[in-house]
Amino acid sequence: MENFIVSARKYRPQNFSTVVGQSHITTTLKNAIRNHQLAHAFLFCGPRGVGKTTCARILAKTINCENLQPDGEACNECHSCKSFNEGSSFNIHELDAASNNSVDDIRTLVEQVRFAPQAGKYKIYIIDEVHMLSSSAFNAFLKTLEEPPSYAIFILATTEKHKILPTILSRCQIFDFKRITIQDTVDHLQDICNKEHIQAETDALHLVAQKTDGCMRDSLSTLDKIVSFTAGHLTYQNTLEHLNILDYDYYFKVMDQVLNQDVASSLLLFDEILQKGFEGDNFLGGWAEFLRNLLLSKEEKAVHLVEVSGNLKERYRQLAGKVSPAYLITALSLLNETEINYRMARNKRLHVEMALIKLCFLQQAVTLVSDDQTGEVAKKKLVADGSAPQKLRAPVAQPVTAKSITDKPATTASIQPEPSAGPKLTVEETPAVKPATVAPAMAPVATAPAQPAVQTTAPAPTPVAASVAATPTAAPVAQQAAAPAGSKLTGLAAMKEAMAARQQTTVVQEAKPLTAGALEVYWEEFIDRYRQANKMTVVSNLALAVLKILNADEVGIVSRNIVQFRFMEEEKLVISEFFKQKFNNATLILTLQLDESQQAQDIGPAPLSSREQFQQLTEKYPLVKELKDRLNMELDF
Repeated sequence: MENFIVSARKYRPQNFSTVVGQSHITTTLKNAIRNHQLAHAFLFCGPRGVGKTTCARILAKTINCENLQPDGEACNECHSCKSFNEGSSFNIHELDAASNNSVDDIRTLVEQVRFAPQAGKYKIYIIDEVHMLSSSAFNAFLKTLEEPPSYAIFILATTEKHKILPTILSRCQIFDFKRITIQDTVDHLQDICNKEHIQAETDALHLVAQKTDGCMRDSLSTLDKIVSFTAGHLTYQNTLEHLNILDYDYYFKVMDQVLNQDVASSLLLFDEILQKGFEGDNFLGGWAEFLRNLLLSKEEKAVHLVEVSGNLKERYRQLAGKVSPAYLITALSLLNETEINYRMARNKRLHVEMALIKLCFLQQAVTLVSDDQTGEVAKKKLVADGSAPQKLRAPVAQPVTAKSITDKPATTASIQPEPSAGPKLTVEETPAVKPATVAPAMAPVATAPAQPAVQTTAPAPTPVAASVAATPTAAPVAQQAAAPAGSKLTGLAAMKEAMAARQQTTVVQEAKPLTAGALEVYWEEFIDRYRQANKMTVVSNLALAVLKILNADEVGIVSRNIVQFRFMEEEKLVISEFFKQKFNNATLILTLQLDESQQAQDIGPAPLSSREQFQQLTEKYPLVKELKDRLNMELDF
């Protein structure tokens, strides 16, 4: 039986041209070798499995090659190259700093550097995992690393650059290796499959590349496992089964059901995912990545960031055309919060199912509407009691000019004090009266020049403007016509008229009826405030309370023990204001009640006094009383 060699060793690159995904480093090294501009110390740093040690060995072999090729590659035919390939070269020394990290190991290395090579031009020292050296070993290595002999070259490799002393970094030429892209990994795996006569689907190789996250060594090891598992025939399905990855088809199905607001089907599909052995956090993470790919697929210039196979990209594009960016961004935010709180949730399945239900009705809960004429953005919200959604728009502030005063129906005046100039009269727009009724009174102002804002002080000699600015919004038309053109308004009169206009223009919102459903929704919203603030003691006290509707304008909160009742008394004002605001009912009454029967169950039997305890003890053990009598003991109760 012949010895099996894993693919990571069998197909380790032997020259710079076969190194995958590090062309920016291999090109630099080949140019340095051709131009005889080699540094005396190199530092290769980057993630694991991207080719640091491999490039160090190739560099060591190429430097001592006797017949260097024009493109900067080793010939693999000279004595130096053959001895290196056979592992018998005396000019290349490789040290594992993870197991040889003491000062004595570095001193031994420094002693070896003193001897010149017997054959070849250079002695190369490759120190792998150099960050594992101790501080004393680093300091012992400094002088030799700074001024080595002309024939000595050091190549250091590490995955944790931040652990190396700055004095070491300043003495090395640093090369940062990057993660190997998914496409480069797929191409390399496909090339190996062709050489080994392995049938592999492109989608299966994509799964392997995504699972290993840019590490070529892990990709090759995973490929060997799947080849053994599938007997040399890699398909998308058996790769999914072996790597324990959730199929993309599940995410497409869930997305279709969510968009159709099919809650039952989405929950059944999630149950099927759980039955296959996947955890809820795996589903949340995979679905968040799926929504991220959908969002990127909506922009042509960002499609290349979706690292999936070609047929999956087309499915992403088709589905992305059915979903708005606003929905995807909101869904991503919701999934992110769900994934963060997943570990703290006691019922993890219900936690994920709640996110599914929210996403099913997300389009109804929050809908962004764009007005083509004004460009305003409005938000629709579903009210908890089931009433129709209302469109809320923020008014757009516009400068008040003389022309706008003639077009607008009326204005209100407000006083803004200044430290130097006394009270100032500022005009604010409050459209409450039809323009036709105010047009006669505004006629003299139409010829005034346009200004950014009409502002007059009380003693200013502008009778026409002052009379126009001080006209109350809700005043009768006859009273406006009777007002003299030259009358002046004092500061107190202007304030009174402004307050009257503001009170008359205030829109009274209709109170919402008390319903059990709305009360439960708002109570959960109130508790969620403390849950987000991580005040779990408050949350537990609030969650134990029972809410009841006592009458049309009265809500009762029943506490189960005296401690919770005292807590509710302290928070009564906050809870009352919260419900008044939610139900738009200033007359709402909040009543606190204590369940006496439940309190007795929680407290249990009354504790015994010391005398009762001693009496109970003597009844159970008569010898205790006899001992007390014989010793003439007096008990202090």
